[in-house]
Amino acid sequence: MTQFVLTLIGDDRPGLVAALAEAVADRGGSWQQSELAHLAGKFAGIVLVDVPDERSDELDAALRELGRQGVLDVTVTRAAPGAVARVAAMGHSLTISLLGQDRPGIVHQLSSVLAGHGVSILELSTATRDAPMAGGVLFEARATVSAPDDLPAQTLTTALEAIGDELMVDIEVQQA
Repeated sequence: MTQFVLTLIGDDRPGLVAALAEAVADRGGSWQQSELAHLAGKFAGIVLVDVPDERSDELDAALRELGRQGVLDVTVTRAAPGAVARVAAMGHSLTISLLGQDRPGIVHQLSSVLAGHGVSILELSTATRDAPMAGGVLFEARATVSAPDDLPAQTLTTALEAIGDELMVDIEVQQA
């Protein structure tokens, strides 16, 4: 089997996922994993699919055709062999939750601390919402990360709490 990582974007409307799923299924492919979202009138996502080796070129062409038809712009990238296993073997998983007043630089500071400790972000979801009592806008983030086995969770927690105080946000780290 060949694995493709698909990145996609298009004007949001009904039927986009169905068109993509049909292209994959019609070539004997299997939808493995995805993250899809509506953002500012656009539909965007990333999808991991498996397809039989002998049909990989056919799927690649069909996905590119979706772009030519104006359905979705799809970028097709072959996944590196064994990449999923390498990421799983990196270390222990942690979940990080953050909530506080929105301000520029939160993701930059969070990701800088993680990178500085050799931590890889596996998933990151962020959103803003109105603050119910105080007014203003709250920023919330939730990340699943892979930390090196020799990095104690408390060391990372201490480093994140330091930027939490600086940013005036609450940060919580838990074993995943």
